[in-house]
Amino acid sequence: MRHFGHVAPEVRKRLFYREPGVFTQDSPARLLSAALGATLYSPATRPRLADDVVKQGGRGVVSMVLCLEDSIDDADVGAGEENLVRQFTDLAGRPGADLPLLFIRVRVPEQIPDLVRRLGPAVRLLSGFVLPKFTAERGLPFLEALTTAEAGSGHRLFAMPVLESPDLLYRESRVATLEGIYRTVDKFRDRVLALRLGVTDFCSSYGLRRGPDMTAYDIQVVASVIADVVNMLGRADGTGFTVTGPVWEYFRVQERMFKPLLRQSPFLEVQAVALRETLIEHAMDGLLREISLDQANGLLGKTCIHPSHVLPVHALSVVSHEEFSDAQDILRPERGGGGVLRSAYTNKMNEVKPHRAWAERILLRAEVFGVANEDIGFVELLAAGLTE
Repeated sequence: MRHFGHVAPEVRKRLFYREPGVFTQDSPARLLSAALGATLYSPATRPRLADDVVKQGGRGVVSMVLCLEDSIDDADVGAGEENLVRQFTDLAGRPGADLPLLFIRVRVPEQIPDLVRRLGPAVRLLSGFVLPKFTAERGLPFLEALTTAEAGSGHRLFAMPVLESPDLLYRESRVATLEGIYRTVDKFRDRVLALRLGVTDFCSSYGLRRGPDMTAYDIQVVASVIADVVNMLGRADGTGFTVTGPVWEYFRVQERMFKPLLRQSPFLEVQAVALRETLIEHAMDGLLREISLDQANGLLGKTCIHPSHVLPVHALSVVSHEEFSDAQDILRPERGGGGVLRSAYTNKMNEVKPHRAWAERILLRAEVFGVANEDIGFVELLAAGLTE
């Protein structure tokens, strides 16, 4: 699989200075964690789930979560499990289908070995499990169950813990909770692919819900949690983990209080005014701003609940030619001793030592999302993806 793989080869050649790389379910964890992109959630009870997975894979989705937790009624869990087994068996009988990385969001640890056993040979299509409301105490049994299931099946399985517990939100318990989470996931570092933020649950603890004109970073009680999670769990010194961005809830706006967040000029330059109007109508201007803020705050990838959110996440994840140029300059072997140099774009100074970790992250992102050509911006990437 590859990002923008659904786009025609001649279009990719026009868009990319360096095209997105190919990766598989068996690729190294470091690469897969960066490649998750827009992780699309779907209820596990959907009757044509196998068809949905194949369709979304053909539209550029590279990771999906099939949910047995909050997205379905408590009474439907058993039916959801049975449906998952049927749908995975169906998918296993479709050789050559372009499938995304597939994860199952469970409710309790016991579901992990039980589902792995029931999936049988079809478990080869499963990349891992999403672990809800993760804390040190609650999370350890999930990780132990995953390790046992992996050993029993002989198939590599990853965990993606969801950080959404009230203990993480409340100031008086936050640091101790984060310290406990770190100790727990550090013991299972090889199995933890990424940490996911459950911002909807954070908001619910205070009776809050951000509107389409707001981002998660405008809700200060939420923004403070994101900052502390990145501070303690997302460090770039080799001790951190990939942390993914929060879900965007909106896909259509009925009425606005504030002006749209998208400037007109990037769309006028490439004659894409209609695209801008469509994005605004469907609340994508708020989504695009939140994705940019995710990246600025150290998050990579995003939880998505609607297929229309996938392309914006991927378009803004493509590395610009300018970013790539700067990163390459900073990481040249002869720069190992440090120093300061003017960027090739002659618009900034690159400091070799302080910017090294940033440059390494840029090159990893470039490996999976590609590098745009010098004259290509996010509008062209969006437009190309929407026309496929």
